[in-house]
Amino acid sequence: MSENTILNIKDLSVIYKTDLETVEAVNGINIAIKRKSTFGLVGETGAGKTTTARSIIRLLPAVGHVTGGSIEFEGKNLRELSEEEMRQYRGEKIAMVFQDPMTGTAANMQIEENLALAARRGSFRFLKAGITQKEREMYREKLKVLDLGLEERMTSKVGLLSGGQRQALTLLMATLKKPKLLLLDEHTAALDPKTASKVLDATERIVGRDHLTTLMITHNMKDAIVHGNRLVMMHEGHIIYDVSGEEKKKLTV
Repeated sequence: MSENTILNIKDLSVIYKTDLETVEAVNGINIAIKRKSTFGLVGETGAGKTTTARSIIRLLPAVGHVTGGSIEFEGKNLRELSEEEMRQYRGEKIAMVFQDPMTGTAANMQIEENLALAARRGSFRFLKAGITQKEREMYREKLKVLDLGLEERMTSKVGLLSGGQRQALTLLMATLKKPKLLLLDEHTAALDPKTASKVLDATERIVGRDHLTTLMITHNMKDAIVHGNRLVMMHEGHIIYDVSGEEKKKLTV
């Protein structure tokens, strides 16, 4: 794997197995992602996009099983790590924002408390020490990037926010520690078009500012064309189209 490649997926195959049937969700795909690039993974529901992302971070549902291939992140095959070792990668080195706006935040905690939990990931996770004024100012500046006015509501309970506001906050929490790889799993799909556009704009600002390597999963072809350096299309577990550079810039829906 070249030094400029941060993630290299080789011959990845994944099945979902139940008592009634076995479904091939991903069938021998190969993906290499360069550092500081934004990689768009597009396809209809059931194409295998989310399964691919969940395989990277090893958060497949109980019926999901990786049956072949390797997932090399910075030269290490994530499939060979123990669960304890993998936990050290999640959040710290590889962060993921899921489709459901309600999953990434604690509803009964304040905005600043949620941010503090994210910022203290990997060290002490509890808030017994309290949030310092320096931390509070830092969170306020970070929230301004979202352009949603949340910096003026830092003591509000997250459960009072709209779905779009919560998803934007989840995005900010996922990127606070500048992960080496950011996985976005259709993170605007559950939002209305206007809110989705705002969250996408915030995503682009954060990713650009911090030079994050990003895998953005979407079923929206327009978003996949507009955002990112490379576009890969999946269909029924296979990669059927791969385009980048000048060729990608010329694409239309």
